[in-house]
Amino acid sequence: MVGMPISGTPSRSELIQHLTATRIAGDVATPRENNLSHYRKLANGDRHYWLGLELGDRWSDEQDVLAVMAERVGVNDDPGHRYGQDTIDPELTVAALERMAGRLRKAADGRQRVLLATGHPGGLLDVHRATAAALRAAGCEIVVIPDGLTTDEGYVMQFADVAVLEHGATLWHTHSGEPMKAILTALEQEGRPLPDLVVADHGWAGYAGQHGVDSVGYADCNDPALFIAESEGTVQVVVPLDDHVVSPRYYDPMTAYLLAEAGLDAQ
Repeated sequence: MVGMPISGTPSRSELIQHLTATRIAGDVATPRENNLSHYRKLANGDRHYWLGLELGDRWSDEQDVLAVMAERVGVNDDPGHRYGQDTIDPELTVAALERMAGRLRKAADGRQRVLLATGHPGGLLDVHRATAAALRAAGCEIVVIPDGLTTDEGYVMQFADVAVLEHGATLWHTHSGEPMKAILTALEQEGRPLPDLVVADHGWAGYAGQHGVDSVGYADCNDPALFIAESEGTVQVVVPLDDHVVSPRYYDPMTAYLLAEAGLDAQ
């Protein structure tokens, strides 16, 4: 694969080339028809696609959703383009990584409490694990979640400093905000402080932002809710990317770039 491997931390231009070569951005695998279907379902009020957020009736026009996604992700802005290839602009991916790095730097400087979580462990678990390790090395407190938490989908647990959903002895892919709700509710009930920052994806990031916790995260071009939340200021930063490419190792140069921009060492 062109662009793999990259030793050390890539330059900005090298990272853009790598993201395109590995289809983390550029011409991504997610088809246009899938993107538009999800935009429509969000606009029609299907809460599965709200990712833990409360959108009310503010986004009931799917063309408004498409406009946000074109601006923040780089999907094709032509509503007449219904089938075939769609895109994520790698320049937007890297710009969002740089904004996320600024928030991570603030967390490290303040030795803040940080909670990391993923609803896409098959792709993003190690991105979050490396981020947690770097923040811990910088003096941050990585929040330890309460024991015994469950949702209708399974058990909420922590693996490699990253909160995940476990079901049938398997780490579970979920879009739900319920696991994050379970964590934040339990922390409040135990009288423990909430995180200063959540670094996550899917409903984990959405619910945290909705609950008033600073939240940054990652989202694919068929998951518009987090980009809408970013546009409204509910979530601080959302990085557009394909969240499950052929190998999770393809994300390593991206993670190295993120942590270097934040002034943190990859662990």
